[in-house]
Amino acid sequence: MPRDDRPVPTRRYTVREVPASPGRIDYDGVLNPRQREAVLHGDGPLLVIAGAGTGKTRTLIYRVARLVETGVPPASILLLTFTRRASEEMLRRASLLLDRRCDRVSGGTFHSFANTVLRRYAGAIGFGESFTILDRADSEELVGLLRHEVHVAHKTVRFPRKETLADLFSRAVNRGEDVATAVERDAPHFLYCLDDILRIHGLYGKAKRDRNLMDYDDLLVHLATLLREHGGVREAVSGAHRHILVDEYQDTNRIQAEILRLLATGHDNVMTVGDDSQSIYSFRGARFRNILDFPSEFPGTKVVYLEENYRSVQPILDVTNEIIARAAEKFPKRLFTTRGGGEKPSLLGRDRFAGDGGLAVQAMLNFPSAVVVDRAGALYIADTLNHRIRRVDPQTGIIQTVAGTGQTKWSGDGGPGISATLNEPVAMALHGTNLYIADQSNNRIRM
Repeated sequence: MPRDDRPVPTRRYTVREVPASPGRIDYDGVLNPRQREAVLHGDGPLLVIAGAGTGKTRTLIYRVARLVETGVPPASILLLTFTRRASEEMLRRASLLLDRRCDRVSGGTFHSFANTVLRRYAGAIGFGESFTILDRADSEELVGLLRHEVHVAHKTVRFPRKETLADLFSRAVNRGEDVATAVERDAPHFLYCLDDILRIHGLYGKAKRDRNLMDYDDLLVHLATLLREHGGVREAVSGAHRHILVDEYQDTNRIQAEILRLLATGHDNVMTVGDDSQSIYSFRGARFRNILDFPSEFPGTKVVYLEENYRSVQPILDVTNEIIARAAEKFPKRLFTTRGGGEKPSLLGRDRFAGDGGLAVQAMLNFPSAVVVDRAGALYIADTLNHRIRRVDPQTGIIQTVAGTGQTKWSGDGGPGISATLNEPVAMALHGTNLYIADQSNNRIRM
């Protein structure tokens, strides 16, 4: 069949955005009364105390959609979370809930937001806008070079490794304390060489400034300095973000709380979501007082309590409520559920443990740990204090050491790997009879 050479008629299309119709989202049908109260809040500071399993993520997602639906420019909404993936997922779900306008909401971590702002205003604090960001490995490498420069002239038998020094410097920043205090608190066995540690810290700061470098902690420190000391920049950045939402506020540190206060200058349209009973990152500088102090930092704060739990059963929540009630400082809340069933939890007391069980339980209670349960009901506990994995027999309460330093099962580089792994919060999983441990120090999975 011969080809038709006649010109093909063309049509011109114009893509236009169709705004959401009023009342498109059925808030009454999908949110419980407390969630709905938070989502439909108007202007002004809002603190959402969200107990475990009460739908805080859903509340944040619906709040973003609600702001956009009521005409708030998406680019003026800032959603701050603790991982980039979390903010991306929330905004994706908000877009599905409403429309693609939610894609234009600014979302990310405190660090990524700081990077964005500093790229524009770094000159105001003496940095070039093309500064280089050091990841943790880069920071340790630079600290290592300076360590060699300082330490090589001494004959000290023991001296902290570059990784230890970088960690001490970071903890000091995040906890808002000087390096000497961090050493005294976390590594008192190195107090005898404190002068050298402080010298390395000083050289580290100077090297970063001279070479136009910032590490992750510097991003927060320099953003806080920029907003605090430069009123024009503070007003511009605050004016560009008229509504600010923060997830997991109980896990923010002093610097992040200061940044939030400065960002909200002039409007106080801040919504923070968190739970004072779930702050577990104090060892990394998290300060649960940030959430307790929010109403005083933002006068006129409305506090909404999310207490209906969708994950658990009432007997477990009753135990949780008793524990929460005994906290010296807290927001009063009482978790409940409409789910039926469930047995009362049993308490495995320390006096039931034989052998070195008491030590293992103490380690579990005092340090971030992982706990998994096998099909027989046995507990596997990551004893981060002594670098071991403990197994608790469900019938007798007897504890056995099943992995870690000194165990023949972890021969070769396994023992050191497990020891290094258990210095940090560890991930474990059971599959059948095999226990899998994430050895983050050596990028391996141990079985």
